[in-house]
Amino acid sequence: MWEAIKKYDKRWYIFFLAALIVAVAILFRNNEMNEKEQGSMLTAERIAQGAAEKKEEKAQSKIIVVDIKGAVVRPGVYEIKDTARVNDVVAMAGGFTKEADQTKVNLAAKVHDEMMIYVPTRGETNVSSTNPPLIPSSDSKKVHINTASEEEILQLSGIGPSKAAAIIAYREEHGPFEKVEDLLNVTGIGEKTLEKIREQIVVP
Repeated sequence: MWEAIKKYDKRWYIFFLAALIVAVAILFRNNEMNEKEQGSMLTAERIAQGAAEKKEEKAQSKIIVVDIKGAVVRPGVYEIKDTARVNDVVAMAGGFTKEADQTKVNLAAKVHDEMMIYVPTRGETNVSSTNPPLIPSSDSKKVHINTASEEEILQLSGIGPSKAAAIIAYREEHGPFEKVEDLLNVTGIGEKTLEKIREQIVVP
């Protein structure tokens, strides 16, 4: 009788062990499937997010036309995204020539539609080292308000440090000024101030 009981206990133990192994295997498989499903969902979400970001970036940017002259390999008119910098335009033009004075070129400056970029040669005068490269105005005293540094803006009549900083901040946030009257949108610039500087600036 005891032998029968021992055999029964052994069979029950084997059955219990087998059932436990099967349960663990099923649980492991379910976890693995859940992880794969979650991974697939995350991948799909990342793909969708990336596509949305690219779509948004494409919608925000537009094609503009700029003219680059002077000491570059291929001077001319180029189409480029409005998010580009002067460095990108120089690259499209084949880069600088050996005679180019690169110290006079602000490669980090943002480009804008109808912008005229000028790369001077070494020894060329009347080209500011702080001003982004534009063809010099016939009146060298005028300030290109869309590209001028804070020091240059401070040279304008009635413009102090706070107004100069406000002009640059507005320009960086909203883009280049399209007409002189746009300066009225800058904090601290009123009709009287605008009339003082109207003949001293170039826009765009």
